[in-house]
Amino acid sequence: MTAYFGLLDVGALKDGETVVVSGAAGAVGTIVGQIAKAKGCRVVGIAGGPEKCALLTDELGFDAAIDYRAEDVRKALRRQAPDGIDVYFDNVGGEILDAALTRLAMHARVVVCGAISQYNNDTPVKGPSNYLSLLVRRARMEGFVVFDYAKRYAEAAQDISAWIGAGRIRVKEHVVRGSVDDFPETLQMLFRGENVGKLVLELE
Repeated sequence: MTAYFGLLDVGALKDGETVVVSGAAGAVGTIVGQIAKAKGCRVVGIAGGPEKCALLTDELGFDAAIDYRAEDVRKALRRQAPDGIDVYFDNVGGEILDAALTRLAMHARVVVCGAISQYNNDTPVKGPSNYLSLLVRRARMEGFVVFDYAKRYAEAAQDISAWIGAGRIRVKEHVVRGSVDDFPETLQMLFRGENVGKLVLELE
């Protein structure tokens, strides 16, 4: 639901655009990229590590993946989105958001879904220093909460289930088996970037 409404409503996606998504190997990011591909877009995912990047391109159909742990993200975005980013779907904030802002196309949309790089800061949250790109590119940045779209969940479910049935979307789950006591450690996997797809604690 988050991917669907964030990309299509907040991001106002148009067929054939260039979409970049951070946290691309997570629960939301994997679906964002696949919906964008279903809409005929070029999709670039940003993730941490070669295994996650290979998953995006080899299994989920992304056009390209950028390993933020091994590459200069700003240079990689210049290479992978030479004509600029039409929709940037942000799950991480921080330096990666700043890098994406330098590559916006005219009238781009920046969807603020999350900022996981900033959640556990013991210093003030780092805001975007390249925000003037929004002015130069006549772009907009908008945050959203998926619960605002609760009355339209059935619409999203119908479309998403159709894409899954047609094989255009693959759902990834990272299942941890354990007890309720394992919940805190399982949750920390999100912040360490260890999960691929939806992180689920299955109670034994």
